[in-house]
Amino acid sequence: MTKVLFLESIAVYAEKYTTPESDALAALNRETNVKIDKAVMLSGHLQGAFLQMFSYALQPKTIIELGTFTGYSAICMAQGLQAGGVLHTIDYNEELADITGKYIEAAGMKDKIIQHTGLAADILPRIDAIPDLVFIDADKVNYGLYYDMLIDKLRPGGFILADNVLYEGDVMLPIEQQSKNARAMHQFNEKIAADERVEQMLLPLRDGIMVIRRK
Repeated sequence: MTKVLFLESIAVYAEKYTTPESDALAALNRETNVKIDKAVMLSGHLQGAFLQMFSYALQPKTIIELGTFTGYSAICMAQGLQAGGVLHTIDYNEELADITGKYIEAAGMKDKIIQHTGLAADILPRIDAIPDLVFIDADKVNYGLYYDMLIDKLRPGGFILADNVLYEGDVMLPIEQQSKNARAMHQFNEKIAADERVEQMLLPLRDGIMVIRRK
């Protein structure tokens, strides 16, 4: 993903009237944009605020995140954990683990967030927990696989949030014009819409978030 669908003017206005980032999140945002390749993958202020607000409303005991990047979204969601709750975050890129860990500690979330490094498909079976909330923001071609691995573990009434489901708007192109990732996102959206076990809403925030509730 190289761009987002929000008009810049709307994003600036929305952020102006959204609670400011914490000092730790603001510093993480700056360092990611200065030092890390593909910094657009960072959730950022507005989406992070949505994830934080969603977590506060749900008050989950267990969160599973696929795709840590530099930890912004994990820190946001961990804010809403109930007492004793835990967020498991998984990423294959071990080079980002240090910056992630630094800001998790700076945000006061060291006791709430567990970092896992490796392939999500290998790590998920080793997490012995019933998640209340899942955030999928990993390799696009495997969204369907991750969903299948998690939907039956998710508690009834729990939520899965899947990021980038609009994939720069390319999901609306004719199939033959879609990139591999856009096609994967379109197929994922079709899969969710056909699953009678869930209710869903495609939220056009940033690059699209599919909000999925297990019935």
